Amino acid sequence: MAATLIYGEAGPNRGVRAEATQWFVDKVAEQTKGEVTIDVNWGGALFSEKAAVESIRDGVADMGSVIGVYFPQDMIAYGLADLPIPNPDPWVGMKATDKLMRENAQIRENLANQNLVYIGTYTTSAVQVGCKGKTITSLDDVKGLKIRGVGAYGKVFHDLGATPVDMSVYEAFQGLDTGLIDCTQTYPYLVEALKFDEVFDSYTELDFGQIGALGIMMNKDSFDALTPEQQQALMTAGEGLADEFGRILTDANARSVKILQDKGTPVLKISDEDRARLSEAGKKYIGEWIQRADGAGLDGQALVDRYTALIAEFAQQRDEQGYPWAAKAN
Repeated sequence: MAATLIYGEAGPNRGVRAEATQWFVDKVAEQTKGEVTIDVNWGGALFSEKAAVESIRDGVADMGSVIGVYFPQDMIAYGLADLPIPNPDPWVGMKATDKLMRENAQIRENLANQNLVYIGTYTTSAVQVGCKGKTITSLDDVKGLKIRGVGAYGKVFHDLGATPVDMSVYEAFQGLDTGLIDCTQTYPYLVEALKFDEVFDSYTELDFGQIGALGIMMNKDSFDALTPEQQQALMTAGEGLADEFGRILTDANARSVKILQDKGTPVLKISDEDRARLSEAGKKYIGEWIQRADGAGLDGQALVDRYTALIAEFAQQRDEQGYPWAAKAN
């Protein structure tokens, strides 16, 4: 049974996530011997990043990319991966998130009730900050700045004295260029993908958690209409996304930082003491998420504990076996 699935993506057809999405599309076609093809509509042609969940749920597209932070209630379970839980390693975070989303019956049921199925995950890698006309060398420098921040990270910037500005990451270039914001929460690979090197005067590595609730959701009716073999092909390709995107992201992060360095843009790091302050400042937002998850019928503390254990599990696997793409290269 042949099927063409319509995929909505708010981001542009360039950069690392686009590359990984194309890998996923190709892998599904390969595993189904061409039976299932995926037609990706890039650049928000079908829906914006802030309308993704309802659009997929209602069948505007069969599947698409979802940024969980824009849907704090609908994506409450997935939002666990956005919490400031210490782990700067993108691959470890993706593997932990992916396993939790697949194995937890509460999460599967929560999504099914919204006519959604989880397919696979991306991550932003560690939260950093880029500025125009300003420089952040320590957390004290955040005070008084207009910063685009999202989720718990934006709230922590506010707690540190910044003025938070609500806009999507795709609007941040213009926001910096026009002076609407001084700085934006960002992630290394976006420097290249969104040409932030053209507006950043400084870039500070906070290594402050990750936005990990960033992945592929599918309309459950569309998923159920596929054969079991086709469904398995989607799930297998989705599970492989963490390894492939981990490989792509590691290279892209290094490449983006080099772009800034080659332009002479200062690339700064906060101190270990400041990083500890950030971690401490984030704890209350983990507590808030647990309360909200409980209110949605989930066991919030159990999910946090399981996610933390999975991070430790995959960190140990990395330390003992190395990254999977490094092993393949040897």
